[in-house]
Amino acid sequence: MAAGAAKLHALVACALLLLAVGCQASPYWPLELGFYHDKCPQAEAVVKGVMQHAISQNPGNGAAMIRMLFHDCFVEGCDASIFLDPTPFSPTPEKLSPPNDPSVRGFELIDAIKDAVEAACPGVVSCADILAFAARDASCILSKGTIAFDMPSGRRDGTFSNASEPLKFLVPPTSNLSALVKSFVVKGLDAEDLVILSGAHTIGRSHCSSFVSDRLQAPSDINAGLAWFLRSQCPADATPGGNDPVVMQDVVTPNELDSQFYKNVLAHKVLFTSDAALLTSEDTARMVEANANIPGWWEGKFAKAMVKLAAVEVKTGGQGQVRKHCRAINYY
Repeated sequence: MAAGAAKLHALVACALLLLAVGCQASPYWPLELGFYHDKCPQAEAVVKGVMQHAISQNPGNGAAMIRMLFHDCFVEGCDASIFLDPTPFSPTPEKLSPPNDPSVRGFELIDAIKDAVEAACPGVVSCADILAFAARDASCILSKGTIAFDMPSGRRDGTFSNASEPLKFLVPPTSNLSALVKSFVVKGLDAEDLVILSGAHTIGRSHCSSFVSDRLQAPSDINAGLAWFLRSQCPADATPGGNDPVVMQDVVTPNELDSQFYKNVLAHKVLFTSDAALLTSEDTARMVEANANIPGWWEGKFAKAMVKLAAVEVKTGGQGQVRKHCRAINYY
């Protein structure tokens, strides 16, 4: 009771100070840097250690964490709802939705990180924060340290997950620029965030079914040499869950998080219609050129965009829970 009164008093004091001389809130609110400093000081180091080992075994593990953060945050906010497995009460969670199944991977890596964190600090660190830390560490490791940033934390894990939700918010790679921008604006992001975060397509793999029909079997601006190579790798009838091989998204620097993606866009050597669409407006085309040609320009912006992405519709305080296992909600 006394603690609640003290918190209320502090909020009132801040409000009065704001009226008088200005009271500047944390730029990360409602998240904060060092959220686990007292409760689990080793949390971030534990996550980083597991990520370093996982990426040394397979750089694709890093790409998987970055992609998973995006797919989680755009659906129900950054609340680890993408991790939840089917149950009799919820037989079709997000991970079984077409935008996620079978292309999103890395669930076993999340399990390993969670186990390591739980061994250090049981019941303290949320799965949502673990994913945010893992994506941050993947960005740093895959960029060889050129993309290094602090990740605020304090997220709570959601308790709802349904396969219908990703279909509403994760637009397909066949989308035009207007649809892409709208999907970002709905989440409090903008066209620059779209361009910057698309740069993550310099790492990772894609299933052929994501681009064959609109990039190889229909008129498109794709580079003729790349089209020839992709046809040699991808069956014309590639379908999700069927004969659907994977190819690298960036054949120049496939395992390095760098600005090569933008050079590929300018050379028409990208897989997706959604990537090529970045050249269809003067504003986004200028951004692509800057990211491609100014050393260090994109890396700094990507760091800021990742923090912004990881704050989308977060649950904090009394919202949600801290799951004991990332694949299942806690039943008390």
